[in-house]
Amino acid sequence: MLAASAIRQKAHELGFDLIGFAPVGQTPHAQAFTRWLEADMHGEMAWLAREPSKRADPRNVMPNTKTVVTVGVSYDTLAVPDVLQDPARGRIARYAWGADYHDVITPKLRAFGEWMTRENRAYVDTGPVMERAWAQACGLGFIGKNTCLIHRKRGSYLFLGAVLVGEEIEDEQEPVSRPPSPVLGCGNCARCLAACPTGALVAPHVLDARLCISYLSIELKGAIPINLRPRMGNWVFGCDACQDVCPYVRRFSAPSTHAEFYPLDVNRAAPKLADALSWSPEEFARIFKGSPVKRAKWRGFMRNLCVAAGNSGDGTLAPTLSHLSQSEDPLVSEHARWALEHLMAKQQTSSA
Repeated sequence: MLAASAIRQKAHELGFDLIGFAPVGQTPHAQAFTRWLEADMHGEMAWLAREPSKRADPRNVMPNTKTVVTVGVSYDTLAVPDVLQDPARGRIARYAWGADYHDVITPKLRAFGEWMTRENRAYVDTGPVMERAWAQACGLGFIGKNTCLIHRKRGSYLFLGAVLVGEEIEDEQEPVSRPPSPVLGCGNCARCLAACPTGALVAPHVLDARLCISYLSIELKGAIPINLRPRMGNWVFGCDACQDVCPYVRRFSAPSTHAEFYPLDVNRAAPKLADALSWSPEEFARIFKGSPVKRAKWRGFMRNLCVAAGNSGDGTLAPTLSHLSQSEDPLVSEHARWALEHLMAKQQTSSA
């Protein structure tokens, strides 16, 4: 049997801000997740529907699992640079300002698992384990109305990881067999629902990914629905709207101590549209080397930049958009043409 005090100490030595554990069992909220899939709210993210039995119970991933250990790492940089409010710049979600969290956290989590016991499986957002549900079960926080895990002193800007362990844990502070202590929740607050630009939070605790800017700008590989483009504002990779307004983020969160997640330069947080629209695939790869933004690939990022340019109201971007409208990539050219038309329409409205 593993000692909880030693596990906590080792977790903090490895740089994990939060650590918790719970006895294995059926995954909390698994049935709600199944209903969400059945409603097709996952869009094109087909991998979420794979291996449902493993998501429903970690013992179907590792049969001898006795305990689920979860960790949290803060990436909250607190202050929002003024440049992010500039419509002439594209906004990138905070989690992608620095190094790719998979590259940073996965090696540490695997080492943590090996340190605890030979029989373990470690996951950082890449396996059939519902880290967020287990993080709540392990006492790391509560799931808010915006579907994010929220810690009362760390907010929701958290990377999560889970380790399946083939050992029981003896918790000297609180027996692991006891249900987690009650935690604070959202109460009557619904700021996140009101703040979502596209109305993706269709109900408290229910996110329709097909409407979410993060999904539209990253996971969706084809054309962004025309009716949603004006609502995306200047977001070009991900979105933080529902987290930025959360009181737990705004009032109680502490800055991250992990330098890897701070932006190396302003282009990693808010590139100038006039510059970024001219980036070649090679320049895109160089600027975002080691960044999660690479997931969008050049064509997806250019698609997003075109939408942001169309929403900017900046007429000086028209020549660049006109050039992109002739791109050999049909995804880029179509969004550039839309951006030109939308930009001209906005200018006519403002001058009328």
